Amino acid sequence: MVKNMNEGNPAKLILAFAGPMILGNIFQQFYNMVDAIVVGRFVGASALAAVGSSGSTNFLLISLMMGLTNGASIIIAQYFGHGDLKTLKKAVVALFYIIMFVGIITTLLGVLLSRVILTALHTPDAIIGQAVIYMRIFFAGILSLAIYNMCSAILRSIGDSKTPLLSLVISSFINVVLDLLFVVEFNMGVAGVAIATIIAQIVSAIFCMIIIVKKHPILIIAKEDLILNWELILKIIKLGVPTALQSSLIAIGNMSVQSLVNSCGEMTVAAYTAASKIDGIAIQPIVSLGTAMSIFTGHNIGAGNIERIKKAVKQVLVIMIGGCIVVASFIVLVRIPLLGLFLNKAEALEAVLIGSKYLQIVCFAYVIAGIMQTFLNVIRGSGDVNASMLIGLVELSARVLLSYILIQIMGSTGLWVAIPLSWGMACFVTMLRYLSGKWKSKSVVKINH
Repeated sequence: MVKNMNEGNPAKLILAFAGPMILGNIFQQFYNMVDAIVVGRFVGASALAAVGSSGSTNFLLISLMMGLTNGASIIIAQYFGHGDLKTLKKAVVALFYIIMFVGIITTLLGVLLSRVILTALHTPDAIIGQAVIYMRIFFAGILSLAIYNMCSAILRSIGDSKTPLLSLVISSFINVVLDLLFVVEFNMGVAGVAIATIIAQIVSAIFCMIIIVKKHPILIIAKEDLILNWELILKIIKLGVPTALQSSLIAIGNMSVQSLVNSCGEMTVAAYTAASKIDGIAIQPIVSLGTAMSIFTGHNIGAGNIERIKKAVKQVLVIMIGGCIVVASFIVLVRIPLLGLFLNKAEALEAVLIGSKYLQIVCFAYVIAGIMQTFLNVIRGSGDVNASMLIGLVELSARVLLSYILIQIMGSTGLWVAIPLSWGMACFVTMLRYLSGKWKSKSVVKINH
């Protein structure tokens, strides 16, 4: 269903739009978590550590592609809010060409440089063989993930958050079944998990493409739309590259931290892998509300409704803060049983205790993350992507620097403490940019007030 957010109660619109995204993102995290549970329980802690050790690298290259799709979604949302459907279609085609090119390059880099990257990250010798296998298979099929992310970004830009949810529900079910089949029944280890993930991603991509063709006539592309439009390609790159760099900066920070985690030994790697999976699901309401705020901003800044955006910010902040407190409290209360899904407590008690400490420290900083995401996504949705990139750089610099300092003082606990501290610094900069009001003049479409 196509939905324009220029009219109606902002909070209700954002919640209605974010609801399917929250479920969809949880399902996406869910099948990542199932990978970890199946590997940790049926193959062992070493295999779980192997899958986890490549996670930050995978996230880096995926972030490059997602940054481009998010940049394009800003343009598409603003043209949709402005009512310029002709240019919207041309932007969709331009995004397709960019994603195909970047997806192919990413596949080649991921497959060819897996061992080099993992070695540079100080991956323990005991797990590097399995980590290379997982990483190479994952990147061999990453183009399907790129196409899914492109389709879902386009659909969300025009107000359809339900189709991406449905596709993820279907692919999650397929992933769970194939995980159990390949790992438990066929004893394929980490390779089986990677193959199951790729098949599930292909299904997601195909499903979204079918829905676009059948259910959204405003996205039907005519032959004349297929001509390369360099102006729009450059616009997408102009918005997408800073967004991609911001995501990549965070991923580079994760890689630096992953290197430090790897240096702490196998149990710490296993603990970090398990706890970060739980954390990844817990923060999805924050991420989804933030994305909804970005789309809302795109629609309304495209229509020139600045005051409506400010009203939405106040409402979303209340929702964010309340939701973060509830989610954080729940995760902390049940952290040990949740970690037990990934790790056998009798065999990996040390990993369970390390993971428990991670969740205790990080969860209570969710409120900071929620506030930051609210303001950051207004800035991003308005088209002020250079400021958004700068904020990402602040978060990266703070996290990496603090991690290297605090690990010397507090051991692995210092790595967990660095996360909320870096969020706090980035949140401060984000609020300053929002309050400056400079984002109001960054729309990519011409507005007649």
